[in-house]
Amino acid sequence: MKLRLIIFILFLWFISSLPGIAQVEPENALRLDNGNIVITFDNRWSDLQKQKVEALFDVDSLLFKKAFEHLPEVTVNGITWKVRVVDANRVEVFKSTSEEGEDLFHLDDIVFLEDDWISFGKQETTRVSDASGVNVLTRFDVFNYRKGVARFYLPDRLQARHVYLSGTFNDWSTMRTPMLRNDSGWVATLDLKPGKYLYKYIIDGRWSSDPYNKLREDDQNGDFNSVIYCYNYRFFLKGFPDARQVYLGGSFNGWNDHKYKMLRVSGGWAINLYLREGTHAYKFIVDGQWILDPNAPVNRPDGRGNVNSFVSLGDTLWFHLGDHLQAKRVALAGSFNDWNGGELYMEKTADGWQLPYILGPGNFEYKFIVDGQWMPDSANPLTTGSGNFTNSFVTVKPNFAFRLKHHPDALSVLVTGSFNGWNPQGFRMMKQESQWVFPIYFSPGKYTYKFIVDGEWILDPDNDLWEENEYGTGNSVLWVEP
Repeated sequence: MKLRLIIFILFLWFISSLPGIAQVEPENALRLDNGNIVITFDNRWSDLQKQKVEALFDVDSLLFKKAFEHLPEVTVNGITWKVRVVDANRVEVFKSTSEEGEDLFHLDDIVFLEDDWISFGKQETTRVSDASGVNVLTRFDVFNYRKGVARFYLPDRLQARHVYLSGTFNDWSTMRTPMLRNDSGWVATLDLKPGKYLYKYIIDGRWSSDPYNKLREDDQNGDFNSVIYCYNYRFFLKGFPDARQVYLGGSFNGWNDHKYKMLRVSGGWAINLYLREGTHAYKFIVDGQWILDPNAPVNRPDGRGNVNSFVSLGDTLWFHLGDHLQAKRVALAGSFNDWNGGELYMEKTADGWQLPYILGPGNFEYKFIVDGQWMPDSANPLTTGSGNFTNSFVTVKPNFAFRLKHHPDALSVLVTGSFNGWNPQGFRMMKQESQWVFPIYFSPGKYTYKFIVDGEWILDPDNDLWEENEYGTGNSVLWVEP
């Protein structure tokens, strides 16, 4: 009896070790095969593994269930998949990548091989505004982002002993994010928020940019960092089935009419991209003709003879101007709308004027325009500039605050530095009890600064970090970590 049990256990081990019987790992469930997108489902997966596949490849759980009904094809969310049984545990569903209306991947990983703005014959840096971003990949499967999970895939390199992923998401660590080898390459999965990230691969100790990613930036060391965007917004234009080409242009990409190419999908045209928090103006370009978004929540004149559609992401900031109840028209203008005084008209209230406006994290200058007269916000003590060139200053989601103590009797305290071109009019700090304060938003990096107290330039007495300057008077140094 014992001998039979041993033989049975050995038999089970042998069967499970066969290539056709081994359980498919969720990370390896998707592949390209002769122009088809192929997804392998394994009925031995746990619920957690099933959820991982759904997140990585954005497939509906209903597709997994229908696939095991062993029908020749199934349709889920308007997409028809052919079904192929591999063995008792595995089923493959597949469809052609060339079919119109392909929307399985929500366009996150589309390859823009025909766009004029990219030169693949030269190793050039492709620049994309930080206000938005679209990935430029020569293989759609090398990066995938779903529901906060980013999957990096480096094909081949199977002879390598170790591969690590390093970038702005892990402070360029050389050891923190090891990649796992599978039968076709290396894979790493990270939890990331929407945004822009720089990265490289470290292959057996040698740094390498992503050979399948055409979006890159100079790394200041004679090479390039690869750039990837984790998407958070989808533009959709309904209809226009006879259009040949549709593009998206807006304030977030310099109103470029040939940069963000939209893809034909079921019911219209769409493009996914990263869009920074804030308020953005945009239009669609259909076969060369600029049109408004008929389904936009807001369409409004820009004060320059045009009407634009608008989209907003983030928290609402309320601008308020007290009094001036006799004014006929009050507008808001600032660095956030290119100082356009004919676009953002405020609403009259019982005690003044107000306007809700969505801004992303950052620093902004602004003024009110009362019947054609420009004026700063008298209720806001934070300003920059002087005289007629004084602007009010507001920071959305500040991540640092300059503080100066020991000068409670000063009449005027400013902070200036590398972040504002060492403007001698600086940012005017506000007094809070016995100290002076100025909240601000900083991107990660190094900054140098000084305070100007009643006209006298001084180092920060509470900051031991400083470096010499060309005048021999030194500058205080601030490092902002990611």
